[in-house]
Amino acid sequence: MRFGPLDTALAEGAILAHSLTFGGRTIRKGTRLTREDAAALAAAGHRQIIAAQLETGDVHEDVAAERVARALLADGGNVRLAAAFTGRVNLHAATPGLLVVDRAAIDAANAIDEAITVATLPAFARVAPQTMVATVKIIPFAASRLSLDAVCAAVAGALRVATYRALRVGLVASELAALKASVMDKTARMLGDRLAVHGGGIVREIRCAHDADAIAAAIADLDADDCDLTVVFGASAIVDRRDVVPAGIERAGGQVAHFGMPVDPGNLLLLASRRGKPVLGAPGCARSPRENGFDWVLDRIAAGIEVTAGDIAGLGVGGLLMEIPSRPQPRSGRQAAPAVGEVAAVVLAAGRSSRMGGPHKLLEHVGGKALVRRSVEAVLASRARPVVVVTGHRGDEVAAALDGLDVRIVVNPDYADGLSTSLHAGLSDLPEGVAGAIVCLADMPGVDAGLLDKLVDAFRAAPEGAIVVPTVNGKRGNPVVWARRYFAALASVSGDVGGRALIGENAARVIEVALDDDAALDDIDTPEALDAARRSYGE
Repeated sequence: MRFGPLDTALAEGAILAHSLTFGGRTIRKGTRLTREDAAALAAAGHRQIIAAQLETGDVHEDVAAERVARALLADGGNVRLAAAFTGRVNLHAATPGLLVVDRAAIDAANAIDEAITVATLPAFARVAPQTMVATVKIIPFAASRLSLDAVCAAVAGALRVATYRALRVGLVASELAALKASVMDKTARMLGDRLAVHGGGIVREIRCAHDADAIAAAIADLDADDCDLTVVFGASAIVDRRDVVPAGIERAGGQVAHFGMPVDPGNLLLLASRRGKPVLGAPGCARSPRENGFDWVLDRIAAGIEVTAGDIAGLGVGGLLMEIPSRPQPRSGRQAAPAVGEVAAVVLAAGRSSRMGGPHKLLEHVGGKALVRRSVEAVLASRARPVVVVTGHRGDEVAAALDGLDVRIVVNPDYADGLSTSLHAGLSDLPEGVAGAIVCLADMPGVDAGLLDKLVDAFRAAPEGAIVVPTVNGKRGNPVVWARRYFAALASVSGDVGGRALIGENAARVIEVALDDDAALDDIDTPEALDAARRSYGE
């Protein structure tokens, strides 16, 4: 591929490297130029452009990205491909399940040619339908056919979503005088809730003495129920391979494969098998609804993935769960501020301000400070945390206007391709544990901390998976609070649109918050709107 300056007279068939706007028209980067495009550029005074010209052996970015994406999938893999755009193909889960990834294959593919990249969620990540599980991106405008062939061979069948099966589980729970019946009831309820996520449930529960022989008899008694999995909760924690629970499993004819787990919480999990089916000695943390190592193993079994001693031993990196938002208490004994349910903020400040006719509206002053700074300070005064600001057009100047503020700035190099690219950049940068995000526009000076907190409070009080939208006299406005489950779908939209279609598709989950003024409807797109905003501040 040849890349660099090209005389406009020779530009027919070349691929434009950078978007150009002239005479009220925009030709976006990545456009294969027609004779008419070249003539229009020349007429507008562009004697040269920066462009790419494909040569023999080159494969166009969209074709190359689709080839790699299709190669990734193992027999369909329960994954759907989105349409290729700007050298990218996103892959989305078609069903709930666990993402199975061959990391060695992905690493090998990414080492072949810097022009071809494959990124995925972590192996064994839980996914729902429409969750983006991977993306293939061709960085230049074409890839070498030789490199492409090598990458496709390396990643062949490296990715799939393992679907859950409805597990039939037998529960054995041993009893001691010190263990309250209410605790045992809660234990069964928590296990049932975990299994329900996969569509399964407890077939039968047997409570017995905390004695190896009694546990062995209970396990054998469950044979009549043809369970897929047996879970044993000991009245006291397992502390050794020779303790009561493992001894009971072995007396019932089972074999202990591994005791102990490099996951905290979850260290005291026991992995065993009996008659070709798995048996788990549950750690004490599995009595709690909070995420722990037991969940990881249960998910894999439900997805039909064999769990070996080697698999357990390989969970150490990433196995320190004690500070994740779903289990925020540190092990020092001191109470930490809870992180569960945090709502982050994404402020979109990357646009080109094209309707202003020249000035960049976000850098114009309203009430004595740059519009972007005024908007971001309002977000910082609210309860939303963390705050991410996405910049693009004149990004260095926008960042300078925010100097000293406690925000993370994310640069969107593709801002010219529309608001959707900024949504993707901002949401992708949020911490994994946030429950949702309030998406704010940087050109709405009337949106203050009080309005933001009203929306955040409504989201926290709403059922899981809510979308909170402000309304004024029945008309919907901005900003909008989105639950985490929609992040992948928001990131996959294209063009200069936000989440309007998603709101329509999920109407049953939309919570409307009625407001008394027009702040949620008023943005600044024109010089007249800017003047009106300044007048409202007495300027």
